[in-house]
Amino acid sequence: MKKIARASFFPVLAVMLALLIGAVLILIQGKNPVLAYGFLLQGALGNKGAIAETLVKATPLIFTGLAVTLAYRCGVFNIGAEGQLLLGALGATWAAIYLEVPAFLVLPVSLLAGFLAGGLWGAIPGYLKAKRGLNEIINTILLNYVAIQVVSYFVTGPMKEPPGYFPQSAQVPQAAWLDKILIGTRLHSGLILGLVFAAVVYYFLFHTTYGFSVRLVGTNRDAAEYGGINVPRNFVLAMLLSGGLAGLAGSVEILGVRHRLMNGIASGYGFDGIAVALLGNLHPVGVVIASVFFGVLRTGANTMQRAVGIPASVVGIIQALVIFFVVAAATLKDPSLLRLGRREKGEDKAC
Repeated sequence: MKKIARASFFPVLAVMLALLIGAVLILIQGKNPVLAYGFLLQGALGNKGAIAETLVKATPLIFTGLAVTLAYRCGVFNIGAEGQLLLGALGATWAAIYLEVPAFLVLPVSLLAGFLAGGLWGAIPGYLKAKRGLNEIINTILLNYVAIQVVSYFVTGPMKEPPGYFPQSAQVPQAAWLDKILIGTRLHSGLILGLVFAAVVYYFLFHTTYGFSVRLVGTNRDAAEYGGINVPRNFVLAMLLSGGLAGLAGSVEILGVRHRLMNGIASGYGFDGIAVALLGNLHPVGVVIASVFFGVLRTGANTMQRAVGIPASVVGIIQALVIFFVVAAATLKDPSLLRLGRREKGEDKAC
């Protein structure tokens, strides 16, 4: 219990400080912060439909948060979950529409295609870091923009829905839809899949030899190399799995909610996944909890805006402040984080 309390202290403090500053901003606008936050919670948790919508918003965040967490545990900062999510959405949509497989295989094949598409997209910066020593932060950021254009090309060209009035794909067949788990809402079985993968990532990182290798590389690269661990291979493996998890975020968004590919499908889930991972203390259980928190903010923002007249952008400020305080606290605990993204001593030798 003491270990859990210590691990959760700074994330909880970060949330409280962010909400406090958000309350000050609301007061500056002449509104009641208690009333505003009350409507935010009501919009996110006030009834069955609100809770379901919060969990719908949290589902892709679980996957992108896990993606960032897994890569970070290997000492790689994956900023490319947004692009990997898009490629995963593209892969899942393509497989669902164009692959001729038995109906009972359409869903698993589509999910696998999304995982592979996102994983291969993530493996590119992993390979470049492992073999060329190139900064993964820059590469993953740039690949986000490439992914946006790739999806735009397909939805306005080869995969455009006939007769071609709108830049979107045709609807995926119902055999590829994720089942609803709460009647009358949009909540789908992708949430269960996300929880399963959170357990899988936890087991992989903390109870397998490969997971130990990944964590050792992230903790002390020189010691890992001295112990005979293939550091470059672990970079590629971590980014492949990380990209695959982000690709699953896009897959469940397509197969569970949108049912067709279109521009803007990512909705910032990839970038919010970074905040989720940091707020979750880079632990799968923490990621699930942080995802629900961000789902509450996303779902309740509109209700707060309508009821109190507070701009929804205040929620964006609160999210940014949460990230700032979490990173600040993590840096105070471990000053080595300031070197994140820089070429560390011995990296060229390891690569």
